[in-house]
This record gives sequence, structure tokens and C-alpha cells, in this order.
Amino acid sequence: MPSGAHRGRPRGRSRTQINIGRFLPFLVMVLTVLADRLTDEEERYDRLLAAAPALAAVTWSVRGTVVIGVIAMVLGGLLGVHSGDAFFPDIAANELALAAVTAASAWISHARLRYERELREVTAVAEVVQRVVLRPLPPRLGPVDLHLLYVAAAAKARIGGDFYEAVRVPGGVRLMLGDVQGKGLGAVETASVLLGSFRAAADEAPDLPALADRLEEGLGRYGAWDPDSDAAGRFATVVLVEIPDDEAVARLLSCGHPAPFLQHGTRVRPVPFADPSLPVNLSGLLAAHHHVEVVPFVPGDRLLLYTDGVSETRDRDGTFYPLEERMSRWVDEPGERVPALLHRELDAYADHGVDDDVAAMLVVRRPEG
Repeated sequence: MPSGAHRGRPRGRSRTQINIGRFLPFLVMVLTVLADRLTDEEERYDRLLAAAPALAAVTWSVRGTVVIGVIAMVLGGLLGVHSGDAFFPDIAANELALAAVTAASAWISHARLRYERELREVTAVAEVVQRVVLRPLPPRLGPVDLHLLYVAAAAKARIGGDFYEAVRVPGGVRLMLGDVQGKGLGAVETASVLLGSFRAAADEAPDLPALADRLEEGLGRYGAWDPDSDAAGRFATVVLVEIPDDEAVARLLSCGHPAPFLQHGTRVRPVPFADPSLPVNLSGLLAAHHHVEVVPFVPGDRLLLYTDGVSETRDRDGTFYPLEERMSRWVDEPGERVPALLHRELDAYADHGVDDDVAAMLVVRRPEG
């Protein structure tokens, strides 16, 4: 798993909610009996016992739901006898109604358990897909340390339209971080194509412009092979980075992607892209050209690559998240802490929670020696 938790409820909270749900049917039965016995004879509450097996279906197994339903039927019969009801038709009718609710609840419990099994299987497959498509970043690669935050927008999702990769190549390291237009499975498909193209070309392309061309060609070939694919009509913004072993520089190429932030000492500034390229899959609109920016990147410097899920997070007033200001505040924080700090800040800053895919990669040039 990449560093930076995927959005989802904490396991402890889910377990507490399940325990409360398992306790509710018994609470309903106890309160029903007390209300029925402590109020006037004219006021009848035994009909509320039907809620017990219905609630049990949400958290209990089929057998547990049936047992709770039987307990409710026994209590209903005892309350009827204590109130002087005739067995026919009053008690019998009430017992038949409880039996029907119990049977329906047992069926619902069975359907829920089957759905949960299927969901676990799908989740397991999704985790395998993530490990294949979005492999965990190594914490150290060549001359740099890598720290990642990745959060998919879809609830419970493990992967979205943001993507990343880092590979060791002869003489240095090459990195990619990108963002596919839109969301959903089509965005995931496009991301997987671009990741495959990057991995195939990263150690063969002579420079970053050639690597960007390979990304374009890979997505174009995929679209020609499957023109009906949702991925064929999508574009992606991408930033490519090359960090050589023997030079204290970083080379960057932007295909319509937000400018990374470079930290040198206590100063944080965006990397200026004088002539960014068009996003991948849009270069056919104009003559293709790629301009590489070269910036100093000495030991101790840090480079933050991110997607617009970070920079375009808004508060309730519509103000964008002040990423540069926050990065300036964290200049003394250890690199491994920055993704967690960023995640917490985004969750607190967003008015209705982060609703877009989020990816951020902090690249730290290690001190020599």
C-alpha cells in the first residue's frame, strides 16, 4: 500500500458501530417489555417486538436473526397471556406476524451476508489491481527518498484517476505523477495505459521529451486498438522528473500539470514552467514540442509533485487550499511526516470533505555520504 491512508472510516469506529447494532435488538425487546408492563393495560407495546428481528438482520447471521425472532415471539406470547388475550385470534395472529417478520429478516440477513462476501472478494481483487497498476513506492530510490500521499475520491476505492511512478534508470531516477480527466473506471483505464507506457520507456528514452512522446504514442495506440474504449477520449496532465546521480539538478517537463514546489533551505517556490506542453492526448491540437526546465536540486532540497485534488481543494468560502504557505510552514518537518500532515490538513480544510482524487509525492535529495 502506498503511504497515506485511503479514505475510509477507521476500523475501530466500524467495529463499535457493529457492536451497537448487535445490541439494539435486545434493547428493543427489553424496552418493549418494560413499556408494556409499566403502562396502562389499554396501552399495548408488544407489536414493537417485530422491530427486534428486523434490526437483527442488519448485523446478525441468519441463525442469530432467527434466534432473536424466536425470543421476540416468546416474549410476545407471554405479554399476550399476561394481558389476558385470547389465544385465538389475538395471540396467534401476533405470533404469525412475528414469525413472518422473522422469516423475512432471516432472508435479508442471508442476502446481506452474500453481498458482504462478494464485496470482500471485489475488495481483494481491487487491492491486487492496485499493487499491479499503482505499485507502492520504494522509500529510497537512487539519490532520493520518496514519500507519497494517495487518496481515491470514490468511497472505499483503492485507485482513481491520479497516478504515479518512480523508476531507477542508468545514471539517475525518473518520476511521473499525473491526473486523468474525469473519474471512474475510464480514468483508471487511462492511468493504467500511461503507467504501462512510462514503465516500458523510462529506461530507454534518451531524455524527458522522448519519454513524453512515448506516453502520447502509447495512449494513441491504445485508442486505435480499442476506439470504443472510454480511455481513448480522455486526456491527462503529467509532470515528468529526472534526477541524475552525478548532477545537483532536477529536470522537469510539464504536460499541462500544476507546477511542483521546490524547497531549498527554508524557501519554497513553484518551479517556473516557461513553456509547458499540452496534456497527453491533446498534443495533436498543436505541433508537438516539449521544453525541459532545469532547476538546482542539491542535497537536502525537496520537491513536491501534486495533482489538482490538492491545489483545488476549497473551504466553505471557496478559497483554494494554500499549499505554498503550508509547505513553507513544514520546511523543518521530517519528509516522512509531510504526507500525513497534508492529508490531515486537506480533510480539515475542505468544506464537505475531499471529493477528488489526491496524489502528492515528496522527493527529497539525500545528503551526500
